[in-house]
Amino acid sequence: MYQFSYADIQTDSVADAKERERQLLTRSIEMLTAAAAAGTQSMEAIEALHFTNRVWTSFVEDLGSDDNALPKELRANLISIGLWLLRETEDIRQGRADNFEGLIEVSQIIRDGIQ
Repeated sequence: MYQFSYADIQTDSVADAKERERQLLTRSIEMLTAAAAAGTQSMEAIEALHFTNRVWTSFVEDLGSDDNALPKELRANLISIGLWLLRETEDIRQGRADNFEGLIEVSQIIRDGIQ
């Protein structure tokens, strides 16, 4: 019979959640890279921007939750970054910008910082 402590299960859950976040960001980065190559009016761009928007909307909502265990200052900084990413995706979608590289770089930095 297996016996796990609550701390072990909670640690696994946190590790699993962080891995899922890394995977989502990696997928977003891959899609944004393809979109940058295909152009702002391409189907790749539409899909990448929509996916990135959904990912960051979820992240911002989670970061704003009182249940989020990250330090308050870090959460605030990540929310600010998330809101910038959401504005940039909308600007690209509306044809006001084409800054895929900025979205990619910031997403890579955040992904690589998840530990």
